[in-house]
Amino acid sequence: MKLYFSPGACSLSPHIALCEAGLTFEAEQVDLKGKKTKSGADFFAINPKGQVPALALDGGGVLTEGTAIVQYVADHSPGSELAPKNGTIERYRLQEWLSFISTELHKGFSPLFRATTPDAYKTIGRENLAKAFKQVEGRLARREFLLGDHFTVADGYLYVMLRWADRVEIDMTGFANLAEFKKRMEARPKIQQALKAEGLA
Repeated sequence: MKLYFSPGACSLSPHIALCEAGLTFEAEQVDLKGKKTKSGADFFAINPKGQVPALALDGGGVLTEGTAIVQYVADHSPGSELAPKNGTIERYRLQEWLSFISTELHKGFSPLFRATTPDAYKTIGRENLAKAFKQVEGRLARREFLLGDHFTVADGYLYVMLRWADRVEIDMTGFANLAEFKKRMEARPKIQQALKAEGLA
């Protein structure tokens, strides 16, 4: 497998999943402005959407969208317990959290990363994201991870969003559970492995 990524982008989530799963894979950086891979390939030819992440599969074909990729990775390493078994209520809980992170957190950051977004809207965007993070803060009040007592791919995705919150200066004052969660994530060797591979450690 080969993961196409951009340092610190949402592709960090599947990068973490691949490291946690212990699967053999390559990683190739993508210049998202020029739409070229580090080796000079046309990224549109790999992923017509022009976005990371993209995962080239061993059997051929390319899988895109982070929430799909991390579940694919988890299912190819069942011993890692990165996702509950398909068909169980626990798996639907995982999908519930992946959906929440994707729609209520991830997409909310997009305007904050654009230089053309008016400052007034950025203020509103930060407030909306803080409200969404408050939901996660409550979830982590009595558990170490989103699904309970062990790490899943949803936790890796949430960690990436917390890194983004730092970048766009969202006021996380009072979110003690999220602060502790972020520390736990950064203490994980496989997360450090992914960060180092992307030049972020």
